Amino acid sequence: MPTDYILFVHGVKTSNREGFERLANTLLDGIQQSVNDNTRVFKPIYFFWGDLGIPLLDRLKKHLAQSSKWPDFWFQDFRTKEILEFVGDAALYLSRHIGSQIVRRFKDEALGMLEGAERGDRLHFVTHSLGSVILFDLLFAGRWEDPQLDRDESTNDIREMVKEIRQTFFGLGNNPSFGLPLASIHTMGSPIALFSLLSINSESTHDLTPQMKTFLRSLYELRQQKLTWRNFAHPGDPIAYPLEGVIPMLLDEAAQFAEIQDVIIDSGNIFLRPFQQRLLPLIWGGEAHGSYWENKLVAQTIGQGISTSPGI
Repeated sequence: MPTDYILFVHGVKTSNREGFERLANTLLDGIQQSVNDNTRVFKPIYFFWGDLGIPLLDRLKKHLAQSSKWPDFWFQDFRTKEILEFVGDAALYLSRHIGSQIVRRFKDEALGMLEGAERGDRLHFVTHSLGSVILFDLLFAGRWEDPQLDRDESTNDIREMVKEIRQTFFGLGNNPSFGLPLASIHTMGSPIALFSLLSINSESTHDLTPQMKTFLRSLYELRQQKLTWRNFAHPGDPIAYPLEGVIPMLLDEAAQFAEIQDVIIDSGNIFLRPFQQRLLPLIWGGEAHGSYWENKLVAQTIGQGISTSPGI
């Protein structure tokens, strides 16, 4: 019986592995109930990276507090628990130091399960927040092919690791006809639209588009069917942005190989509607950003995407 592998990748403000896996399992239960097919075999893969930047963020918070003027700053909790953790995680991901640790973590914890897949199995991405950017960076960004990585002792094995990881996915690596094919993508509260600015200059090492274009085209040629991509956004989530118009801008003609839909999961708190374009909802935005894991519409929509995903 073919297996549906679901790769869960968390986002910002997730520093506890058990908490992440608990949320992922809650969503997985909802997906399985939605699919309602006892013959389908689901195998979750949990990719946890949220502890890698904690020491550096804690050190920064400590030094901020040592400023004599820190008590004069407004919204201190919002600064340190919302803005700093998102911007901090994003900045750390862009650095080679933490980025390389993420590569090693993926190889050690996720790659083995993916390599165990058999012909006919399917793969589904379920990513939250910055997790979508991190996963796409690992699979598609040119910065991991830079020969300069080999000259630094701390990164001299990273290029080979990334090659090994990419070789596991159909449409990537030196042998793109080999590997587990992706059947659907589900992004939740994703800031991909913001990070698309890194791709404005085609020479950017963070540019995902050349590899991603080839990847999507290979999947389409394999199945003669567009890749299902659902992008979930809560209207009160300040990190979530729509993708229906952004992905075609990035991928040009290759966008025809994916069927992308933005899905709004909630109309928002009725009491905040009069203030929806002002600062007040941002204070509530952290709750909105974490709401996807337990949302029934998210589970049902992912379940539908998995149910209709093609095999080989």
